[in-house]
Amino acid sequence: MIFAAVLWGLIGPVSRLAFQEGLSPLEVAFFRGLLAWVLFAAHGALRRQIRLRSRDFFLFLPFGLVGISLFYGAYQLAIHFGGAALASVLLYTAPGWVVLLAPWALGEPLTLSKGLPVGLALVGIGLVSSTAGLRFHPLGLGFGLLSGFAYALYYLFGKRYLTNYPASYVFFCALPIGCLGLLPFVEFHPKSLLAWGALGFLAVFSTYGAYSAYLAGLRRLPASRAVLLATLEPVLAAGVAHLWWGETFSLVQGIGALCILVAAVLGSGGLRACRTNSSSV
Repeated sequence: MIFAAVLWGLIGPVSRLAFQEGLSPLEVAFFRGLLAWVLFAAHGALRRQIRLRSRDFFLFLPFGLVGISLFYGAYQLAIHFGGAALASVLLYTAPGWVVLLAPWALGEPLTLSKGLPVGLALVGIGLVSSTAGLRFHPLGLGFGLLSGFAYALYYLFGKRYLTNYPASYVFFCALPIGCLGLLPFVEFHPKSLLAWGALGFLAVFSTYGAYSAYLAGLRRLPASRAVLLATLEPVLAAGVAHLWWGETFSLVQGIGALCILVAAVLGSGGLRACRTNSSSV
């Protein structure tokens, strides 16, 4: 579980390396999905988990467009405009979105105990978006919140529709749909060996490897503990971004980031069943 959190936490810093080599954010998102699809396809074929059925297309079409196109694209744009640390923290507004959407999507009541993390996350967002001590780009906040929203839909859609599918089959079907959804918006650039290395790392380690490690840990740990360990991701991302790229939070923004992470932990109860059942996050 910690290994998965480390690999996810490296998405932002490694993506910034790809940006430095001249790649656009949506181009990075596209190749991350495309290269990872090859690995999931090989995995599914070796495990004999790929059985294409026409009716599955109508399930994987919205999941691919939201869980891949929107999520991957928004997260890369958040990294580009706001930095790896801020993007990773805002991604963990997802539990708050889950709590707000669960009454509509899953029929789960919104209680005071569930609403508390949402309020705390809103306080954290307000503090993080303050301009004190850090050059702030509003698009970094906007795309960061959008990535958290898409991540929340990732859970909710998986909980409701994808519980009976192996993860390799889910990504085998969803990744090409997601890549096609990104394609009209991608501007391709010449790529150096370093750029290809960054893209390969994101696909092999931070996508295929991270999901594989996460699912292996989930089989051995209670879902509640798995959720808590996953929240190490933004802490690790912020640490690496500071050491590698010199990114830093002001004191006020650091308090805001802490509020969001505490809200993620408190709201993890809304994600436990989703993580346990969908096996696709």
